[in-house]
Amino acid sequence: MSVTILGIDPGLATTGFGVVIPAPNRKLECIAYGAIKTPAHMRLEDRLLVIRQDIMDLVSRHKPQVAAVERLFFNTNVTTAMAVAHARGVILLSLAEAGVEIFEYTPLQVKSKLTGYGMAEKSQIQSMVQRTLNLDKPPKPDDAADGLALCICYYYSRMRGKRQV
Repeated sequence: MSVTILGIDPGLATTGFGVVIPAPNRKLECIAYGAIKTPAHMRLEDRLLVIRQDIMDLVSRHKPQVAAVERLFFNTNVTTAMAVAHARGVILLSLAEAGVEIFEYTPLQVKSKLTGYGMAEKSQIQSMVQRTLNLDKPPKPDDAADGLALCICYYYSRMRGKRQV
């Protein structure tokens, strides 16, 4: 049985996502990627509802067994961190409710798994995502590339080298 991996880069304004499956010869196949966007003029609860509905739609459409979600990185901007925390909570709840097993990774872990260097630039991550998934061009928006990077990080951390049936 093949495993479908959903990667999510949480955000209130933009939540990036990617969906990949392991393919033969230890490669990964990109099934979908994109971003869930919520306008700033919407009330917080309405923005969270949009994120929840879109996450549930992704789960219903792609039926992932696992999700790789970016762990909240608390920087100096408390307002941004709180907004991301709200979105992240809704995402984790939605995935748990759907029975999707959740794995969390910090940005440092993702960068290290993809490039071997935890301080890699965003352009290096995008380039590795493009090459690893054999895409014609780097995925846009950046948040979608991050969602795909989370999928790859999960694969490298948990599945690489395991035989797929």
